[in-house]
Amino acid sequence: MKKVAIQGYRGCFHEQASREFYSRMGEDIEILECPTFVSLFKAMDEGKADAAAMAIENTISGGLIPNFELRRANPYKVKGEVYIRIVQNLMALPGQKLEDIKQVRTHYMAMNQTRKFFEEECPWVVMSEHEDTAKAAIEIAEGKLMGVGAVASALAAEQNGLEILAPSIETYKQNFTRFLIPDDSIAVPRKDINKASLCFTLPHKPGSLAQILTILSFYDMNLTRIQSLPIPGQEWQYFFYVDIKFATYERYRQALKAVRPLMADLNILGEYKSAQ
Repeated sequence: MKKVAIQGYRGCFHEQASREFYSRMGEDIEILECPTFVSLFKAMDEGKADAAAMAIENTISGGLIPNFELRRANPYKVKGEVYIRIVQNLMALPGQKLEDIKQVRTHYMAMNQTRKFFEEECPWVVMSEHEDTAKAAIEIAEGKLMGVGAVASALAAEQNGLEILAPSIETYKQNFTRFLIPDDSIAVPRKDINKASLCFTLPHKPGSLAQILTILSFYDMNLTRIQSLPIPGQEWQYFFYVDIKFATYERYRQALKAVRPLMADLNILGEYKSAQ
């Protein structure tokens, strides 16, 4: 069974993303919990994991900037992506009502996403910051903590035998996180490839980026994201991280051939099928 490394604990959104991606491929997977994003790739290096799932951006909080560098610095190619709508649920041990909950434990981002619900529906609840949404649910289940709730995914509630007291309590319902799947064992058929993640550097001269973008536009490349990050030790020099979508693989390769002479360096981080 394929082992997929995730940042976090069982029941977290990284596990949800992993299972959704591989279920589409008809594969069952085993989850390997990792404490940090750096340890995802270490687990792959050591042969403890065959693949990984890594959050890269969110529609509310934006890009996870350190993960752009991790993606560039590691050799594993992105072979897919998945978008998960972040649904936050208030859960607790079964047999309790909302008014029984005095404390809620969750990650600070989940606190920010659900604060309005607690202020309006149960202002008596004390919100306590926790390192991980799913781990908070695990601790409540293992410790049989009455009067304590967690805000986490429905998967965390299911896996830990907790009851959802209030579903979908996030303030903004259109909250999606995009996850990338580095997995060198997947061979994506060329006919299915319609998206690529690139990292490149440019000569330090006026108009160099504008030239690249003009050429990509000419070849009908749809630029879905661009992110620049400084190159350590090189003043005012940048890595450019770009995601592009395209109608045909052949047209995409033509575009690469046209822009490559204008770049100081080009690294293809992954070619894959886009997810909706």
